[in-house]
Amino acid sequence: MSRVLSLDFLGQAVRVALPYMGAAMGGVLSERAGIVNVALEGTMLVAALAAAWGALSTGSVVVALLSAALAGALVQLVHGTAVVHGKADPIVSGLAINLLALAGTRFLLRALYASSSNSPTIPGQSSSLLRDPASWVVVAVVVATTWTMTRSRFGLRIRAVGEHPEAAASVGVSVPRTQLLAVAAAGVAAGLAGAWLALDQRQFSSKMSGGRGYIALAILVLSGHRPGRAAGIALAFGAAEALELVVQETAKVPHQLVQTLPYVVTLAALVVFGARRRTTAHG
Repeated sequence: MSRVLSLDFLGQAVRVALPYMGAAMGGVLSERAGIVNVALEGTMLVAALAAAWGALSTGSVVVALLSAALAGALVQLVHGTAVVHGKADPIVSGLAINLLALAGTRFLLRALYASSSNSPTIPGQSSSLLRDPASWVVVAVVVATTWTMTRSRFGLRIRAVGEHPEAAASVGVSVPRTQLLAVAAAGVAAGLAGAWLALDQRQFSSKMSGGRGYIALAILVLSGHRPGRAAGIALAFGAAEALELVVQETAKVPHQLVQTLPYVVTLAALVVFGARRRTTAHG
């Protein structure tokens, strides 16, 4: 229990939560504009490879972050264009992007570094959470998304387009343009979350997004698509995953069982949330 109440545990919980926070912010920006975003998983994966490439090519964390942000925006613009202009089903489009990202990153990994599993190690990265610029960038994404959605004209347009597109169009707001800008911003947010993964692990590894984009979607549902709530729920999930590590080290429990803890917490929360919504709807 003392370990769970320690500052080290809190730091670990925050560290685990950061990529979920970034991806969830991307989901908020996209889905509040009316674009369902299953493609967060693939966006993070492509951006993580872009970050590793940028860092390994130049030795600069800034270039790594910019590469990831650009890659994330491009992936999301493909998704947004397919949905907005191509009238594609957003679920089908998102899943297709995730599959292409999985195969494409492996292909590029082999082409760039002659490996289908991981890139070379990124040198010179700080292991301290507070000294890691990628961590502060993800925190800045959370703050910027919250401010954008609650206090900016762009956030107002995003909400109007997502909730009442006909009304938004009637007052001169371009619905397609606003949606594409929103998904591009979502790509930047999810891309920086992917960059955090690569820089934290000091390399790119195949499948390193590890389902975080899908969990970010669950966080979105639980938060009601509100950025502040999404960040808090992401932190709770990070605490559950950090607790998994503590239990693995201290308890005589099969590690396969312990590893399911964060996902059990997520499923339980979704079940409770769904039950409450049904009760409210029938009450």
